[in-house]
Amino acid sequence: MDFDFQWLLLGLPVAFALGWLGSRIDLRQWRSAQRESPKAYFKGLNLLLNEQQDKAIDAFIEAVQHDPDTSDLHFALGNLFRRRGEYERAVRVHEHLLSRGDLPRAERERAQFALAQDFLKAGLFDRAEAAYQALEGTSFRTDAWLALLTLYERSRDWGKAIDVARKLEAAGAGSFANRIAHCWCEIALDADARGDTAAADEALHKAREAMPQAARPLVIAGQRMARQERHEAALELWNELMTANPAAFALVALEYASSAAAASRQGAAVEKLRALYERAPSVDLLAALRRLEAEPAVRREWVAQHLAKQPSISAALDLLDETTAQGQSLTTQETQRLQQVLAQSAKPLQRYRCAACGFEASHYFWQCPGCHSWDSYPPRRVEDY
Repeated sequence: MDFDFQWLLLGLPVAFALGWLGSRIDLRQWRSAQRESPKAYFKGLNLLLNEQQDKAIDAFIEAVQHDPDTSDLHFALGNLFRRRGEYERAVRVHEHLLSRGDLPRAERERAQFALAQDFLKAGLFDRAEAAYQALEGTSFRTDAWLALLTLYERSRDWGKAIDVARKLEAAGAGSFANRIAHCWCEIALDADARGDTAAADEALHKAREAMPQAARPLVIAGQRMARQERHEAALELWNELMTANPAAFALVALEYASSAAAASRQGAAVEKLRALYERAPSVDLLAALRRLEAEPAVRREWVAQHLAKQPSISAALDLLDETTAQGQSLTTQETQRLQQVLAQSAKPLQRYRCAACGFEASHYFWQCPGCHSWDSYPPRRVEDY
């Protein structure tokens, strides 16, 4: 049977027409999908900006369904779940991204970092640690180390925290000497609690090596000497603290006075305390001076002078204590100062506090200026609770 070429000539236009029609249908479907996907995305973004997170999540889920290969939508959805505390759903989103074989390396690293954040927020510290450690050698390495440092500090794993802090310093992420010193101090306290004196001494030595000007190692070392009744050594350490960090010395001022009395060094201690008090008066330094002064009249005069310089409730109480102990009465000037201190201290307590947002005001409002709620101010002042 001979082939009729006329059918071929007729079939070619028909095939071309069918192909053209099919391509137009596919193109329309593709254009429709592309139009629907941005609409759902921008709808979710608008809802998110309007703080309608539930509706925003639904819109993003719709956008992901239209374009399941778009990783940015998955990241947006996962971050929303994490912010809302829906950590299990956030984990599923980011694990789905990691399971995709076509995901570029940069996006895979980003998904791994997001997954680690999900675990950390959910309180799954062991899984968070493993997820952050998987980012070693990636562009998220420094961020992962910073997160691990915080994680180890929260879980009180001070050794690992020190190791990570050193890595960060070596990578040029800044100085972490202060945090390293604090970690060694925590190790020293733990060793003291176990009765391991040698380990505590070594840890404090390393803390001072990490940051020589740090106050905490000197504070702890002096307290350890005082507990061992090595008061001369304690005074030496705290004299160093007084020079290196006068503000932090107030934390051990009373203990300093006790060690000075135990070591019969009252005169030298009072001289140093007075010099520091003249530069930076404080209630703690005043208390240390009072402990070393045997003369009641001198103590009372010091308190009265401090109250004149720095009116405070603590100084007012001290003056009342000294006056009562000596069976005396307040002078007119001292009474006026006490009234000023009480009036100043009472002001914060004379305010009204919004029950909805906590905004405080000295004037009663029917509508809160902070959250604009009506009748949210109880008609009672703070001091009445």
